[in-house]
Amino acid sequence: MHQITTRLLAAAAIATALTGAAAAQDFNFKFQSSDPAGNPNFELQQGWAKNVSKITDGKINITLLPVDSIVDHAETQDAIQAGILDGHITDVSYFAGKDPAFGLIANPVGAWSDPHTMLDFMRNGGGGKLMQELDGQYGLHFIGATTPGLESLVSKVPLDGVADLKGLKMRAPEGLVQNVFAAAGAAPVNLPGSEVYTSLDKGVIDAADYTVFSTNQAQGLNDIAPNPVYPGFHSLPLVEIAISQKDWQELPKDLQDKLTQSVRDFADHELDVLQKRDEEAVAKAKAGGKIHIHDWSQEERAKFRKIAQGEWKKVAAKSENAQKVYDTLTAYLKDHDLMK
Repeated sequence: MHQITTRLLAAAAIATALTGAAAAQDFNFKFQSSDPAGNPNFELQQGWAKNVSKITDGKINITLLPVDSIVDHAETQDAIQAGILDGHITDVSYFAGKDPAFGLIANPVGAWSDPHTMLDFMRNGGGGKLMQELDGQYGLHFIGATTPGLESLVSKVPLDGVADLKGLKMRAPEGLVQNVFAAAGAAPVNLPGSEVYTSLDKGVIDAADYTVFSTNQAQGLNDIAPNPVYPGFHSLPLVEIAISQKDWQELPKDLQDKLTQSVRDFADHELDVLQKRDEEAVAKAKAGGKIHIHDWSQEERAKFRKIAQGEWKKVAAKSENAQKVYDTLTAYLKDHDLMK
């Protein structure tokens, strides 16, 4: 912890240097993304930042920085508390080490088959209130939820159901994702994203939890692992846009409302753009004839979800907040007939 604090203090000088450029604006905020420059997600996020300035008539100016610009991707929450950053756009699972509740709400593996359902949970099903409570404990205000969408499983071998996961050597990140796949019979391997292509190519792994179909396709993963599962059934990350409570409280109510609406509009726009790219990539893959897309039946998705539910319970037992997330999530899923 001391080492993190030292880095945060050292980063303060860099952060301060960025504040002078937009001094003419009423409110000038520095946000850091968990995505790198040039990434499709980051490019869309930059569009959101520009739109905020537009809809507030220049009263809010957000300088959006790519991952690791000021602090490490997992330190943005600390940096906001320390006043080094004003906000972030980030995968909530990075803070699971502080409270398991962050990991469970960030990606309840197997819960979602449609990103719009997840957004409805966050907006109308109690998820947003939970994030508000969680973020509030760390000096943040949760503005809203976004997501790039359902991730497509990359695979060299045909996967048509849970039984096909048995013994499957697959890349999966540590934590809930890895635990669920292990419980389903797979043999998860913890590898960084940078090693997915070479590991598939050399046969170190046969499948990988990586990202959305269009990005997998663009990076050539489906060419060497031509049995992707699409639409995805397992992973749908919650990416939050949050700001420091202090900054939020200093905003007039009309600007708070505009900022909140901007995030809602951005989330819908991001999904529309990335889903369209996925559809185009899927059509191109099918036309090529060399990539064979596997779409799991509702029965197989339900089997996987049932296995995942056992892992959710284990996470819920680790903290009071995690139990709240579990109770709210499962109540929503039951109300929408998604617990089967």
